[in-house]
Amino acid sequence: MVNTLLTLTSVPAHVPTSAKPPKASDAPSLTSRDLVKDHARDAFFFRELEHHGILLNAPQIKAVRHGEGPMLILAGAGCGKTTVLAARTAYLIAVRRIPASHILLVTFTSKAAKEIKERIGRMPGVTPADARAVEARTFHSFALMLLRRSGCKEQIMGEFNAQHTIMKMVLRRLDPSQTYQPETILAALSSWKMQGRGVEELPDKTSEEASVKRILEAYESWKKERHLWDFDDILLQLRRRMNDRMFLKQLQNRYTWLMVDEFQDTNTIQYDLVQYLAAAHRNLAVVGDDDQTIYSFNGARQESILEFDKLYPESKIVTLDINYRSDSRILGLGTAIVRHNRFRRDKILKAAGPAGQMPYYALPAHPEEEALWVVNHISQQVQSQNAAYKDIAILHRTAGSSRAVLEQLLLREIPFVQYGSSSVFYDQSLIRPLMDHLRLSLNPRRMESLPGALGPLYVPKEEGQAFIQTQERETRKKYPLIHLTRWDKLKPFQQTAVKDRIRLIKSLQTLKPAYAIQEMRRLFYDKYIQAGDPLVYTQYKDMVQDSLEELESAAARFDTVEQFVAYADELSLRHAQMELMKDQHDGDAVQLMTIHRAKGLEFPYVYWIGASEGILPHRSALKDKPPEEMKAAAPGKADQIVSEAALEEERRLAYVAVTRAKEKLYVSSPAYYHGKPAAPSRFLMEAYGIHKSKSSSTPSTRPSGDSNKAASCKKK
Repeated sequence: MVNTLLTLTSVPAHVPTSAKPPKASDAPSLTSRDLVKDHARDAFFFRELEHHGILLNAPQIKAVRHGEGPMLILAGAGCGKTTVLAARTAYLIAVRRIPASHILLVTFTSKAAKEIKERIGRMPGVTPADARAVEARTFHSFALMLLRRSGCKEQIMGEFNAQHTIMKMVLRRLDPSQTYQPETILAALSSWKMQGRGVEELPDKTSEEASVKRILEAYESWKKERHLWDFDDILLQLRRRMNDRMFLKQLQNRYTWLMVDEFQDTNTIQYDLVQYLAAAHRNLAVVGDDDQTIYSFNGARQESILEFDKLYPESKIVTLDINYRSDSRILGLGTAIVRHNRFRRDKILKAAGPAGQMPYYALPAHPEEEALWVVNHISQQVQSQNAAYKDIAILHRTAGSSRAVLEQLLLREIPFVQYGSSSVFYDQSLIRPLMDHLRLSLNPRRMESLPGALGPLYVPKEEGQAFIQTQERETRKKYPLIHLTRWDKLKPFQQTAVKDRIRLIKSLQTLKPAYAIQEMRRLFYDKYIQAGDPLVYTQYKDMVQDSLEELESAAARFDTVEQFVAYADELSLRHAQMELMKDQHDGDAVQLMTIHRAKGLEFPYVYWIGASEGILPHRSALKDKPPEEMKAAAPGKADQIVSEAALEEERRLAYVAVTRAKEKLYVSSPAYYHGKPAAPSRFLMEAYGIHKSKSSSTPSTRPSGDSNKAASCKKK
């Protein structure tokens, strides 16, 4: 029986109950009313801001007043960076008399660009014409605007589906054995371009490298013949145009004041573009938080912030350290977590946010119990009118770690918005083939499940299914897969493999579902994943293993394949119905998302699930030898440095999760994960002064002197 009435505690498990929860200091209450005297030259501007209800604190005033030269604004979570960007833009226009058309403000999302533009328009001293003249755009929007003005007529493939379709066609021609999946080879191409490189520069020393290069060159040639660009091409083309001195000089003369938001998220090519634009005037203000660098897999470079004052020795550094979002105890926990990173800028946030509650901790036995508790607790909060569904976010580390809670939300018919995925766990591309084999074991004529069986047989799905359907019209078979044994496009060994697979499918329904999955993995599926797409397996091996182990854990709850398949099908049906009805919720829905997706957002209530060793920090960051994708993102660096960087990024993820909460934070640490013991996350232990070695599963208390030394926040 699952216990859904878990005891909430004020400290994490394994922490003495007498331990004092971390708490952020109260922020000073002084604002521009106190700090900017009436006789100051710019007092009129701040009085107008105050009239509009905008009272800036001391570091915000310092950032707004900064004039010529570079400036790094370290903006802690919830510290009002958007207000500062908008106010500084208005200050440049109203006080320093900078023409609005000379100001360029670069953001990472079109939503952020729109918001900042609107905020600027509401600032004192900014006319509607000024607001329109300020260039507030994303990197891609700005680059495309410049390229269009330069005469580029290429059509932009904005939809990923278009790229996917083209790559699929190229692979069909050059890779008939379907070694690579379109989405993974496109991801590899994007990563390469974001380093500022074209396909002609791709390595081709090994046979695999040569094969990938041949495919990508064919893809690029197809696009070029039809005058097509994808999003990555936009930045790559602008970067190449910067080599034209006349073109660059025109840009530098036009945009003499440059501000960049979320600077820690810039990849190599974006970073280069910023340096080119700022090289002549050096009036560059960048805003970011190295403690929120969590996109290294997308090329984000924490060094952008850590080394800013090396590149610009004359730069001013302003730290926005007053948090207006979270309760002081929630903020204190976040600060106590992230301070254990060595490679960071020294900053300790102070609290000015509204009072909420201290963080609470739960220790469920496993993710199933965790999911039941979270969903029950949410229901109680809503029924007691403490919160609406839209006030609540459930944050998780990986897609697999949200599987159980998503299922409970569906079963309880609680409205939710799922970010980053449009399917239930069992319908995901990695999982679906195994589920389809189980479905075929119950009903071998379930035609919609046949494609899932064709892939692991290395049979082209569309052609194979078309052949089976043609043969079925002539002769119906109990096991339609048997038609493939007479398909002349298959070699004899493939035809034999089809017969063996049918025998296996027949046997699956007699097995326990978890054992059936283990058998399929042992006999063919793990080999298929590895050989079927080397890029996926090499770069994301740990994530793949995570998902497959999650499937085994989910199946272990059922006695028969029939029960398990019926459960998965019911969830798929409910999810489809929920998608059709989501517009009827009027936005009142629980937010279910990865921590990566939550960055930049805030919620009154946050449930951080999976706060256990192996989940967060993820097991890939706990290995002595770092995974290939981490090494690829840090070429030339020693394994130990890459491993340490990986663990520090996991710690930043924990910090981001905690600092999304405004009023209430619930942290859940399952004691078992995939059938193995899982201690509460070391990041929670460290926040309470309990140190854990990288390989240890049991925390040990360090003397306070050592703990303080380990927690030093100096930038290395």
